[in-house]
Amino acid sequence: MPSSFNVENADGYERLMGRWSKRLAPMLIDFAGLADEDRVLDVGCGTGSLTFTLAETPGLQEIVAIDYSPVFVEAATRRNTDPRVSIRQADACALPFEDNRFDRAMSLLVLHFVPEAGKAVSEMCRVVRPGGVVAAAVWDHYGGMSGMRMMWDTVVMLDENALAMRRKYCFQPMMRPGEMKQSFVGQGLVDVEETSLLIRMEYLSFEDYWDPIAAGEGPLGKYVAGLDPAKRKAVDVAVRTAYEAGEPDGPRSFASVAWACRGRVPGKS
Repeated sequence: MPSSFNVENADGYERLMGRWSKRLAPMLIDFAGLADEDRVLDVGCGTGSLTFTLAETPGLQEIVAIDYSPVFVEAATRRNTDPRVSIRQADACALPFEDNRFDRAMSLLVLHFVPEAGKAVSEMCRVVRPGGVVAAAVWDHYGGMSGMRMMWDTVVMLDENALAMRRKYCFQPMMRPGEMKQSFVGQGLVDVEETSLLIRMEYLSFEDYWDPIAAGEGPLGKYVAGLDPAKRKAVDVAVRTAYEAGEPDGPRSFASVAWACRGRVPGKS
């Protein structure tokens, strides 16, 4: 099942999102919980923000990470120095593991890019033992991503073709309030809880904010890369104006909120 996330290169992703997912990873782990000797699956590891944060816990027995993108798998594998960690290319909707293989399965900033997100949740449930935990987090694009909404709300004033793209961006799978919880319950998980996780995305300058997008990374970058030169120039100017907000260029900080959900596989191991 392909991801809808546009990947150009691992370094570009790190500038666009990896640096922020590193801040979110410890919060998801705290919410999901860990125990000594756990075997943990990271579904959609990207460049390894969650995987390598998990590896900071010495008591874990095994950490297995999968991603659909060979670009991310290669980058994460190159970074790995922990013998407990294994990384492979795989489909979140068809996990290549036997039933009850893991104690916990986690997914950080991935399910909203999986067209059949409910199927991915089902697969996470299948590979976690009875009594184990499934947990995930996705961005709240509509109500919690002020820095990215600033761009979309600016460009729709210049390009009517962006209206449909903004709607798709704001309402990707699992992003509506309660939607991820409903999916977890629907897959048979019990003791399901949903919460919000807050970080701040802090940029040194407009270039720090805009360059990864301008290079074509992610859904925003894919849109920008498809603009004709005249419209692209107008978008660049308008988004810069929105970023600066009447003050000189320089550091800016944007609140960024993710939905997080966890549930327990029924039964006892």
